[in-house]
Amino acid sequence: MSDQPPPRVRVTGPPRRRADVVRSAGTREIDAETALGEVFMRSLLREQLVLALRVLAALALTVGLLPVAFHLLPGLGEVHVGPVPLAWLLLGVLTYPWLVVLGWVYIRRAESNERDFADLVGTVLPEDEA
Repeated sequence: MSDQPPPRVRVTGPPRRRADVVRSAGTREIDAETALGEVFMRSLLREQLVLALRVLAALALTVGLLPVAFHLLPGLGEVHVGPVPLAWLLLGVLTYPWLVVLGWVYIRRAESNERDFADLVGTVLPEDEA
């Protein structure tokens, strides 16, 4: 039997046309690097910096001060929770979930800042269009 295989057919997805992007007035201000655009970007960067400093402060006040506490209170090093020394439990086990929580909080707040920024930029109209 000499059956011919069916001809090859190229399978593709739907056409990829780029939708016309409608830019808000605030986005145009940022792209044009105007004074108003600079104010927008500075406000976002300031919010993100304050958030990062808060998370760093929380980390420093919790994990960063543990060695100081063990140095100032030497008897704390002798405390055991079951067979495990308290220092190992705090620094080796509980630190990592705390880092995950801090990271999760940071990401959520940073995304919230960016959403607020996008809402702000989307609603601002320049004086000639108002």
